Amino acid sequence: MTVRGRVRDHDRVDDTEHLVEVWQRILAPSGVSWVLFENGTCVMLKEPDGELAGQATEILRQYGPVRAGGPAGDFGTRALKDGTGWLVTGHHPDVVTYVGSDEPADPSNLAVGLHGRSKRHRDGTDLQVVHVEDAR
Repeated sequence: MTVRGRVRDHDRVDDTEHLVEVWQRILAPSGVSWVLFENGTCVMLKEPDGELAGQATEILRQYGPVRAGGPAGDFGTRALKDGTGWLVTGHHPDVVTYVGSDEPADPSNLAVGLHGRSKRHRDGTDLQVVHVEDAR
């Protein structure tokens, strides 16, 4: 199911279809179910149970927003081999945010990580599902 996301910011990745294609390419070999949120955050559901969008929303509600002084501020970055962007991880291993190569003005790990963390925070507070991939 794909639901069109609203474009809110100038730094938003191209569009929902592009994000879906990126995540399908990344996750297809894994065979895992996943849910995509409007700013590029993906919640992978390794043990899907019931309604996937609801399950992913609860995970992102808890692990998406950045809270000062806690593990929610931590992040890691990994460049995609094809050069199309980065994956930004956080304090939950199944919550990852895509940052396109055209998004941050500064391609340093710090700038990319901060940008991805900001996108994860928006997704974790707005909680707008744009795509569900059910691999069950």
